[in-house]
Amino acid sequence: MSETEGATATPVWEKRFRAGRVGLPEWAEEAPQRCVVEATVGGVLEVHSFDAATGALHRLTDRPEGTSSATIDPAGEFVWWFDDTAGDEYGVWRRQPFGSAPGEGVEDPLGLPPAYPAGLALGRSGLVVVGSQDDEYGTRIDVVADGATRRVYEHREDAWAGDLSPDERFLAIAHSEHGDSRHPDLRVLDLTDGSVVAELSDGPGKGVSPLGFSPVRGDARLLVEHERAGRPELLVLDLLTGREVPIALGVPGEVAGAEWLRDATGLVVLVDHEARTLAHRVDFATGGVQRIGPATGTVGGATTRPDGDVWLSWSSSARPWVVGNLAGEVLLRAPGEPAPPSVEVRDVWVEGEGGRVHALLRLPADTTSTGGPLPLVVEVHGGPTAHDADSFRPYCATWVDEGFAVVQVNYRGSTGYGSAWRDAIEARVGHVELADVAAVADHLVAIGVADPARLVLAGASWGGFLTLLGLGTQPERWALGLAGVPVADYVAAYEDEMEGLKAFDRSLFGGSPEQVPEKYADSSPITYVDAVRAPVLVLAGRNDPRCPIRQIDNYLGRLDARGAVHEVYRYDAGHGSLLDDERVRQMRVELDFVRRHLP
Repeated sequence: MSETEGATATPVWEKRFRAGRVGLPEWAEEAPQRCVVEATVGGVLEVHSFDAATGALHRLTDRPEGTSSATIDPAGEFVWWFDDTAGDEYGVWRRQPFGSAPGEGVEDPLGLPPAYPAGLALGRSGLVVVGSQDDEYGTRIDVVADGATRRVYEHREDAWAGDLSPDERFLAIAHSEHGDSRHPDLRVLDLTDGSVVAELSDGPGKGVSPLGFSPVRGDARLLVEHERAGRPELLVLDLLTGREVPIALGVPGEVAGAEWLRDATGLVVLVDHEARTLAHRVDFATGGVQRIGPATGTVGGATTRPDGDVWLSWSSSARPWVVGNLAGEVLLRAPGEPAPPSVEVRDVWVEGEGGRVHALLRLPADTTSTGGPLPLVVEVHGGPTAHDADSFRPYCATWVDEGFAVVQVNYRGSTGYGSAWRDAIEARVGHVELADVAAVADHLVAIGVADPARLVLAGASWGGFLTLLGLGTQPERWALGLAGVPVADYVAAYEDEMEGLKAFDRSLFGGSPEQVPEKYADSSPITYVDAVRAPVLVLAGRNDPRCPIRQIDNYLGRLDARGAVHEVYRYDAGHGSLLDDERVRQMRVELDFVRRHLP
């Protein structure tokens, strides 16, 4: 049972969920002490202004459902945040003065109709580049300046506004006019006349994306991520000469993010390798690459400062997230008590049908008194283009507190292991990932860690999809299923989901449900619903634009029709919640379900 400090005390697992959260600050280019940061207040994630000189954290937004998408203008005068309805991700950008009170001075400066966001870039003169997506038109990118709006890009396929050069001349966009949004091409426009000044395309299956212009005015270099060698790497493109300069890091792993040093003499690069993300500094003059910051765990983000320092967000499976600098100083603390620590992960490597599969295993601190193999939660990550990392997860820590082993599998489809590993799921979506998940679960049973009669398959989003698909295609393996915001009926999901997800699905399957119906049917959990034996809990957001509610209801209706053991928990938000109360409620629902149904 959960550890407590008394009969009515808050369980340790709940303290982790309710501990304050704070993100990596984004600072204003011309006022570097002025920052915007997302942090919890009263159990709700909201946008704050942060004064780095004084350490003052000031709440800007106050919405019942919370606010999680924000940026700051170069002058540090305004904070911009995206205003949707109850987490549906459909709305408009608003701005309000830095340091203002919630609701004070809030305005809609663009005057554009509501849409799904597709990038926002703010210029020093007040010029704004905004990307919008909708089923009606696909993607549009507009430039708003001096009260006038000018469209610079429009296409039915997925695209997004990348970065604006400091002199506001060049705009970098990523697009999928070729029909493959998972592997975009790069285009740079000259905003003075709308002409195309650069195009980069590496062909099928190899994406090219803009990461950012040099911060030095007049320096027309663009940092680009590419996959020419079979993994995400970097090059610098000079727009004036057309010259491409590859950046050789010489370290194992693949690029997970990069940012220019403020004088443009080098970069700070995040590199994923075997479920850890570490930071490195690149010096253009010497070609040297030096690791900076923590040597273990996961650097979730990094931002370079004018004085040469670097701010980082970091955590490990045992230690909660902190925001600090290269000297190891904590720069920004979340309000309230810190989250209680958890256990370290252990690396597991298993031979799978497509190669070695990497997984992260968490075990209760004291396993000597269990008397045998443990119940196992196989927690499947979302994305699918993401990966589980050695980072702090209250969800996983809760199951460890309950006496479970927890394993997270970086199945084929995950990032961090090369482009071929990430794209292998295209062969048979869902089934490829589940083969790797099964291989890891079987291995843990074989070595005596896991009890084969008490295997729980769990996940949210793509992980929820894999959970339902696994229950139907591997019914003999799983004792229970916990599916959060899943894809359950793939055809109905496609019909109702946001435009960007439609493009993703067409890219993944090689077409729409009308074009390749057999592929969608083969990968849809509802195809196999009659084979489900294990009790299943489904959690669903009523306003979810990514895994919409109707297709989940279709699946639940099929379970109802055959009297299968299942429960559903619905909540008033989108693809997840920003409220601590709601996150705790969902964890309680899962704990209760498992306690009642696990053998």
